[in-house]
Amino acid sequence: MTERVEDADDPERPVPGTGRSLYFTDPRTVSVEDESVPTPDPDEVLVAARVSAVSSGTELLIYRGEMPRDLAADATIDALGGDLSYPLKYGYATVGDVVALGDDVDESWHGRRVFAFNPHESHFAASPADLVPVPEDVATETAALLPTAETATTLVMDGRPRVGERVVVFGSGMVGLVTTHVLSAFPLERLTVVEPVAERREMAASLGADETLRPAVAARVGERGDPAGADLAYELSGSPETLDDAVDVVGYDGRIVVGSWYGRKRAETDLGGFFHRNRIDVSSSQVSTLAPEVRGRWTKERRMDTAWDRLRELPTERLVTHRIGFENAAEAYRLLDSGPENALQVLLTFE
Repeated sequence: MTERVEDADDPERPVPGTGRSLYFTDPRTVSVEDESVPTPDPDEVLVAARVSAVSSGTELLIYRGEMPRDLAADATIDALGGDLSYPLKYGYATVGDVVALGDDVDESWHGRRVFAFNPHESHFAASPADLVPVPEDVATETAALLPTAETATTLVMDGRPRVGERVVVFGSGMVGLVTTHVLSAFPLERLTVVEPVAERREMAASLGADETLRPAVAARVGERGDPAGADLAYELSGSPETLDDAVDVVGYDGRIVVGSWYGRKRAETDLGGFFHRNRIDVSSSQVSTLAPEVRGRWTKERRMDTAWDRLRELPTERLVTHRIGFENAAEAYRLLDSGPENALQVLLTFE
């Protein structure tokens, strides 16, 4: 569904001559720079940002300098060109208004509220084909969480939970919490979340987890049941050493889905014990593509529609813990870098 913006203070927002863009310039260093507002090509529109969501997983790797710098930023997103070496623009969760049109673009695009997989910047030009119109019944801040909902949808599709299974989610950052919420709709025997931060465990329980545990006692999950062990585990903590914990809790022929991106972080993983004899399956899940076994009937558009449905159910007002003006973006990254207990979802605001 595509709608003109209903809740903007001024749908006819004036276009300034100068905009602002965020750059990662060195480890733990970001800057907001003035740049000329681009003139859209004939087949493009100009978007003025309202909010942009910060990913506390991927973006913290870049902020800390823990990313592989010769890796393409994202081959599937045109706005993220080049590699991950400094300096670079990054980000992929912006919601804004279409404020100007190229000569060849249909007039119906003017004033639309749209989502864009675009770096953090106040104004940008984009093809309408690369924009996602925000449904009228979805609030702007909620729409900024679309990539998280799409990632969670992909993780659940890749894990293929079955009726009566025991499922464990390691990590209650935004991806872990939204994945927990999606999984809670399934008729599982038990949905367990393992998370060190007490406030995040409480949030996981409110989003549908049957139980929440500290990592120190997570091993007990592997001792339950007949036969013992979890059927499916998700590693979403961002810590490679947590993969050992996932191996410990799944039973014979158990499945582990790794949704974390570790960047250049390394950790030893014990594959010499239960892993080998228990025929444990470990697979990666990444939202840029669809798993081969579902491509016959699923498209990215269908998955996106499903993600919107899941997004509508989320308590955005509780998940978004901080709103920081774009000019103070460095504060947002310092806050997230200081520890997971200090913030959950941070939004950069442009209004």
